[in-house]
Amino acid sequence: MTEVELELENKAIAKEYKELLRISYQTLSEDDKKLIRKAFDVAVDAHKDQRRKSGEAYIFHPIAVAKIVASQIGLGPTAIAAALMHDVVEDTPLTVADIERMFNKKVAQLVEGLTKISQVQKEHNISIQAENFRKMLLTLNDDVRVILIKLADRLHNMQTMDSMAEHKQMKIASETLYIYAPLAHRLGLYNIKTELEDLGLKYTEPAVYQEILSKIKETKEEQDEYIKSISDVLKKSLDAEGIQYTIKGRPKSIYSIRRKMKAQNVTYEEVYDKFALRIIYKAQPNEEKFLAWKIYSIVTDDYRPSPSRLRDWISSPKSTGYEALHITVMGPKGRWVEIQVRSERMDEIAEKGYAAHYKYKQGATEESGLDVWLNLLREALENQETNAVDFVEDFKMNLYNKEIFVFTPKGEIKSLPKGATTLDFAFSIHSAVGVKTRGTRVNGKLVPLNYELKSGDQVEVITSPNQKPTMHWLDYVTTSRAKNKIKSVLNENTKKIAEEGKELLVRKLRHLKITLNETVVNELVVYFKLKTSLDLFYRVGIGTIENAQLKEYASLKGNSIINFFKSKIKRSNTQIEPEEIKREELSSNYDMLVFGVEQDKLDYKLANCCNPIPGDEVFGFVTINDGIKVHRKDCPNAISLQSNYAYRIIPAKWIDSTQQEFKAILKITGMDSLGLTNQLTQVISSNMHVNIQSISLSSEAGIFTGQVAVVVQNNTILRRLVDNIKKIDGIDKVTRVYHD
Repeated sequence: MTEVELELENKAIAKEYKELLRISYQTLSEDDKKLIRKAFDVAVDAHKDQRRKSGEAYIFHPIAVAKIVASQIGLGPTAIAAALMHDVVEDTPLTVADIERMFNKKVAQLVEGLTKISQVQKEHNISIQAENFRKMLLTLNDDVRVILIKLADRLHNMQTMDSMAEHKQMKIASETLYIYAPLAHRLGLYNIKTELEDLGLKYTEPAVYQEILSKIKETKEEQDEYIKSISDVLKKSLDAEGIQYTIKGRPKSIYSIRRKMKAQNVTYEEVYDKFALRIIYKAQPNEEKFLAWKIYSIVTDDYRPSPSRLRDWISSPKSTGYEALHITVMGPKGRWVEIQVRSERMDEIAEKGYAAHYKYKQGATEESGLDVWLNLLREALENQETNAVDFVEDFKMNLYNKEIFVFTPKGEIKSLPKGATTLDFAFSIHSAVGVKTRGTRVNGKLVPLNYELKSGDQVEVITSPNQKPTMHWLDYVTTSRAKNKIKSVLNENTKKIAEEGKELLVRKLRHLKITLNETVVNELVVYFKLKTSLDLFYRVGIGTIENAQLKEYASLKGNSIINFFKSKIKRSNTQIEPEEIKREELSSNYDMLVFGVEQDKLDYKLANCCNPIPGDEVFGFVTINDGIKVHRKDCPNAISLQSNYAYRIIPAKWIDSTQQEFKAILKITGMDSLGLTNQLTQVISSNMHVNIQSISLSSEAGIFTGQVAVVVQNNTILRRLVDNIKKIDGIDKVTRVYHD
């Protein structure tokens, strides 16, 4: 380079540096500026002989990354200094220890974290697999700024990728769409997310990107005119109400237009909401919500809204911290237009993510503001079961083998403990999704609910409003979050059945001239060898206590046997206290042993060495001559059997047969009539405690035949169902078959 060119380059570098200080989102003190200047000098010296592929001095890259960190992400001096030096350790003889000596521990930690990330990617040379991302997360030295600076580094690399080889562009762009854009979204950095997505598309589908870009340019004038026509109307109304505001037109990103075209299989012209208006209003914190709804009312006076497309993220902000009111209205020429209503504070948070939060908190510093970021990242990446104290440890290397990262269909990343199943994943999304899970797909293939997930799997959950958890589900999950939710739903279901059972019992006893009171409840509990009133009501509810048994009790009630029961109740002081009656858990009659995940009923013998009794934790051991022997898990021989003959061990457990569910297949024939199928499915689904497992119906020449597989808890419920089906007009026969 000539001296003149060198001088011009140095001037450009100095200009960039001044710009960096000027655009910093945070107010920088003199000490802050000194720290940044020192980092800048170290970086300039370290990279003085390096040039980028484009030919420009390498130092422009760290400065650009620092500018993104300072203005778009809004971090402070420590992060700006680390961003300036993020490639120093890798490219020069300087070590992390040198940086700690020259600056401070925090800056050194950040630089070390960033160095580890780049090494991970260079060593493994794998592009878009989650494994790489997982290793990246494990480099977090309990400081989220490492990831944030990495996002800025990635954004600048994407902005300056033109001079790279095509295969490298493809690799980096794919990785960006797969990992970095979803992470930026999860952290509330919407501007960075949008730019990463658009640039990702530019290099993965260049023709599509260019086509949409040219169409946007072609229609820009018309769009600006259209947005202006709406803005003018709204300005008039807003001014009349004395609201202070600004209106911005915002075209939809190229990536989201492409996504919509693909999802709805439409052309560019058919994507209607290609633009949005943003109304940003001035407001005191206490009047933000009130003003948002006032603006909503003004907007909807002028334009008709689509009620189904109203999004209120002011009352309940997104987990990323995003707050706004989104209204979709019918604009001129019959086009839908999205109008986003945000206060200045909300707008800043939407632009800067959580960095803007601590600006609005009294006396908050950059360090304390980072706690909010950390909590957010924690929600995005970690297993819900660990508490706040364990959280910092969670990202350290010792977690390496204990956690897997899987992806949602939209590419969001979820962290689960190793060994988690697809049903665990459903509950990790939301317990409301978990309890309605009907099936799961992994990498596009349908798999059982107890399928064990591996890192990098993409999981889709299929839900059904009629789905309910069963006892089996407890065997399908490993996370305590899922187990607790399943138990609580099963308990709620049990309590609901018990409430119905109580009403039923009152009616049945009334026929037998008995009034249900506490004494009668206690007598019945003892008579049926149960533990609590909830047990009694539950069993009446599901039909295991039948009329004949209640008649037997009634006939005994007047004679000496019942007096014996009464005295027994008094003597053993088993008078049930009101609190015990309300006990939520249902005591179990462990009266049946089942084997394997499918809970099969097999012949067995109890082992003499440990004499298991109902309720013990047990396992089955397949002997050579003696069939299955059942041992307690703490049997003296258990360890020896399990280590030497693991292949001959089968899981076993005691269950309460009254809570088991059974499959029954019903064959139904009759005369075909309009609406018969509908009536049939309605009758089955309206029967309490009956789940349809499969149904096949056909009709030929006026004759109707069908086969329905149902899951019921006992024979009584099945008989009740058969009776109800027989009542349907046109049904001729309902028979139970014993094979599929």
